[in-house]
Amino acid sequence: MDSNNYKTTPLYETHLELGGKMIEYAGFNMPVEFTGVISEHLSVRETCGVFDVSHMGEFLISGDDAVANLNRIMTNEMSTLKPGKVRYTLMCNDSGGIIDDLLVYCITEGRYLLIVNAANRDKDFLWISDNLKGDCIIDDLSDGLALLAVQGPESDRLMDRLLTNGKLPEKYYSFNENVEISGIKLTASYTGYTGERGFELLCRTHEVTELYNSLLNADDISVLPCGLAARDTLRLEAAFPLYGHELNENITPIEAGLGFAVKTDKDFFIGKESIINNPVRYSRIGLKVTGRGIAREGNTVELNGENIGTITSGTYLPYLKGAYAMASVSKDIVNIHDVVTIDIRGRKVEAEVVKLPFYKSNK
Repeated sequence: MDSNNYKTTPLYETHLELGGKMIEYAGFNMPVEFTGVISEHLSVRETCGVFDVSHMGEFLISGDDAVANLNRIMTNEMSTLKPGKVRYTLMCNDSGGIIDDLLVYCITEGRYLLIVNAANRDKDFLWISDNLKGDCIIDDLSDGLALLAVQGPESDRLMDRLLTNGKLPEKYYSFNENVEISGIKLTASYTGYTGERGFELLCRTHEVTELYNSLLNADDISVLPCGLAARDTLRLEAAFPLYGHELNENITPIEAGLGFAVKTDKDFFIGKESIINNPVRYSRIGLKVTGRGIAREGNTVELNGENIGTITSGTYLPYLKGAYAMASVSKDIVNIHDVVTIDIRGRKVEAEVVKLPFYKSNK
């Protein structure tokens, strides 16, 4: 595909003005970095960073049967989700494989906003549409909305500084509507994908440039624009799975280490029988590379010379100052502190099995 055919977010020109290095991602022309992955990563860990995540998809599901449909299509329990709350869930196919992982916002009873991965937007919309029953409709709001992620220990102070009306959410996985930041009305959620305290701001597309600039130019608070590279290193440091790496349609939520988001005591959800009845084949594990090298997706993991699995994500993590990786390996084959080897382009490099997450904020 020619780069001219990629989609852009409303901030494309602003990214270019800020010196953003652009790449294709999920069909979009997106900034991979601005000042560099290390500076952006450390900015989020130590002060604050702002990400354009407007490539994500947003669906509105509404109707008297909305919650019943969500409960049937999603693995997590939706009937207990109250207005103003957000819940992480997975959506599975009939064989228990993961179609996507997503967030569900309960706006009111009967109205739910879904935030889905950009690469899966079309697939998700078709799957949900095909599985809706009764009084329930789905609308794709993605093209009219923009999404920013404000992440880091200084995100509270930044948001308080720019708050012009309304109240910010105070509890993790909650949100408030009709919040005004720099005079721009938006929905603010206390969520994120970095392992730090932070907010995600959903606004109308034509207002996001003004909002983005106000966040980056706040007085006496150090804020950096951040790209996809830092987003990836931050989520890996926090051991968050990424669709297409740790998650896909051939792995179940249990095998991906996401059993907390699967409620098998529900009467039914798509994929439940397969998840319950089929043996668990894999475990998601964390590895600290102790030899010389950086593990990458696709590298083979070996124990005593035997192939036991594959690296799903791996890189150098700036805050921890070391090479780390997540891997999908045969179920129950290794324990914490075991030493394995990773085949990095023909070189056998040692790594220690460590607990996940690699990093947990105490800020």
